[in-house]
Amino acid sequence: VSSSSRMDEKQMTKNNSTGFREANTSRPILMGKNAVLCCPPITLKYLIIITWEIILRGQPFCKKAYKKETNETKETNCTDERITWVSGPDQNPALQIRPVAITHDGYYRCIMGAPDGNFHRGYHLQVLVTPEVTLFRSRNGTAVCKAAAGKPAAQISWIPEGDCVTEQEYGGNGTVTVKSTCHWEGHNVSTVTCHVSHLTGNKSLDIKLNSGLRTPGSPALSSVLIILYMKLFVVILVITGLVFFQRINDAR
Repeated sequence: VSSSSRMDEKQMTKNNSTGFREANTSRPILMGKNAVLCCPPITLKYLIIITWEIILRGQPFCKKAYKKETNETKETNCTDERITWVSGPDQNPALQIRPVAITHDGYYRCIMGAPDGNFHRGYHLQVLVTPEVTLFRSRNGTAVCKAAAGKPAAQISWIPEGDCVTEQEYGGNGTVTVKSTCHWEGHNVSTVTCHVSHLTGNKSLDIKLNSGLRTPGSPALSSVLIILYMKLFVVILVITGLVFFQRINDAR
């Protein structure tokens, strides 16, 4: 009966592992949050060894292993103390990252060794960074929208559409700053909206365009200059008239 029971449990382990011999998933997560990465749903009773392989950009290959027969854990080239077992690997072989940093972007794979073979589950961990969004008006009358230090790069659009130039600046830590500069010369536009799209969420900012800061040659600026010239001309005429009448009175 005991032998039959063990065989049944082994068969159950094998059946439960169908489709998990090699499974890879993409896992986006926001920087600063906690992440838990699970192994394949295999019954732990007959497992021989559990291994986590961690491949991070610019860091040595890290391996965390647990051998059930000796109840022994071993680590190789694992220096990041934020990456640990959730609990004792004999109880829960999942891996946790507390908290997630931008340096944790990489590939994580759990390998579970059982009598009927090895079973894998891998994660392509993509660390997301929310960009800092600002919108301001420059001295030459253009509007500048900036999504700073985001990961991945943000997308910037304008309402209404203008004559825009978009630039990207790459940081050494994998972040990207996107800057879009627009102007609406020759258009009757008083308020514009900058819309920033990102995997961590979207954001929109509005700004009013100051006619006094528009580029030379715009209709609004030309109108202002004409009015100023007319007022100046009237003032000169009034002063000239007063001087003329004063001289006539003095002559009398």
